[in-house]
Amino acid sequence: MEAVIFIVAGLVIGAVGGYCFFRYVMKNKYRATLEEAEREANVIKEKKLLEVKEKFLNKKAELEKEVQQRNQKILQVENKLKQREIGLNQRQEELGRRKSELDNTQNRLNNQAQMLTHKEEELEKLQAQEREKLEELSGLSAEEAKKRLVESLKDEAKSDAQSYINEIMDDAKMTANKEAKRIVIQSIQRVATETAIENSVTVFHIDNDEVKGRIIGREGRNIRALEAATGVEIVVDDTPEAIVISAFDPVRREICRLALHQLIADGRIHPARIEEVVAKVKKQVEEEVIETGKRTTIDLGIHGLHPELVRIIGKMKYRSSYGQNLLQHARETANLCSVMAAELGLNPKKAKRAGLLHDIGKVPDEENELPHALYGAKLAERFKEKPEICNAIGSHHDEMEMTTLLAPIVQVCDAISGARPGARREIVEAYIKRLNDLENIAMSYPGVTKTYAIQAGRELRVIVGADKVDDKQVEDLSGKIAKQIQDEMTYPGQVKITVIRETRSVSYAK
Repeated sequence: MEAVIFIVAGLVIGAVGGYCFFRYVMKNKYRATLEEAEREANVIKEKKLLEVKEKFLNKKAELEKEVQQRNQKILQVENKLKQREIGLNQRQEELGRRKSELDNTQNRLNNQAQMLTHKEEELEKLQAQEREKLEELSGLSAEEAKKRLVESLKDEAKSDAQSYINEIMDDAKMTANKEAKRIVIQSIQRVATETAIENSVTVFHIDNDEVKGRIIGREGRNIRALEAATGVEIVVDDTPEAIVISAFDPVRREICRLALHQLIADGRIHPARIEEVVAKVKKQVEEEVIETGKRTTIDLGIHGLHPELVRIIGKMKYRSSYGQNLLQHARETANLCSVMAAELGLNPKKAKRAGLLHDIGKVPDEENELPHALYGAKLAERFKEKPEICNAIGSHHDEMEMTTLLAPIVQVCDAISGARPGARREIVEAYIKRLNDLENIAMSYPGVTKTYAIQAGRELRVIVGADKVDDKQVEDLSGKIAKQIQDEMTYPGQVKITVIRETRSVSYAK
């Protein structure tokens, strides 16, 4: 019995000890797992903190960059505003100066007006005194003297008037035909056609400035390819929504403009595509030139021209001379030649043909050193035009002897078309140079103190010193200046030279 109890007690003690040992082991294992989980949590926590810090630093850098860009834009805007403010201040100062000058001028004019009024009053008093003295000496009043004078001159005036009337009637009969033709020519001179301002640039408008970058291309390869293919210079600057195409040849500018339009509409802009589009546009422009030439000859009723001459006529559309479109000038000259030839009893069709072709030498396909009139005659002869047509073309600037009556008609009609009001315009630089040349020629003479070119260069006022030039020398001086201007300068119309001392002498450089 005791043994059983001992065994049972041993089993109980062993079970309790095993349970305690198991609990101890499990507790240690749980503690190790917990510590491992805490370490992993700390690692994950540190990793997440690093990621958050990295994102924070990236955001902070982006915000700083954006703030820097905004600050730069603000600085640019501030600089522009400062420049505008400076410009406005300068304009305000200029306006103030001009206002003061105008006030001074107004004061001087008021003083002169008062002096003039005073002198007029004095003159009226002197005239009244003189009239009273004359009435006393003659014993007649002013009205009575006037009546007697009118009656004495009446019969003499009647006879003189009758003789003048007879002379005028005789002169009118002799010059009636000449006067009628002059009136016809003056009427023809008033024919108005379109004019084009001579320039060397074309402005190409775009929808937005992003297109500029695509046109320039990477490292400028697109714009270089386009310039090389068309032979123009393309200027891409800060001008909003615009690109400037610069070239002296208007055909090249037109090809570049059309090519840019097609490239932007298509969206594909790269060197190979640029060469393809430019070649296609050149072909289109050539076809349009030929079509323009055909349409012109049909409109004027001129037939049988060589196809190459038709193409040259079409090229005139893209050429201007002193602001006058060359094709419009040729059409107008042709019509004038036809009218004038009909008035003179000549063949109007031949005259119209010569008038249309007279400037074909201005649009050569190859470089040449001949004047355009002689080169045009050479072209006409090459393409089997009749000798009288070739002579009219070559002699319309007196560079060839005139052999037919068509030649002077073409010459006169060419001058009429170019000289009519509003037909041609002068480039600003040439206009300013002409005025400066006029003034410099006059200033080169001794005794001249000031010169003024006025009325767009049609009159030159020359002021001389009264102590250096006498009245006789004034007349010689105006003639010498007129002759020098006539010999050394080229100008439209005539220039009136007025030399001012105590007296004025006027001569004309025709």
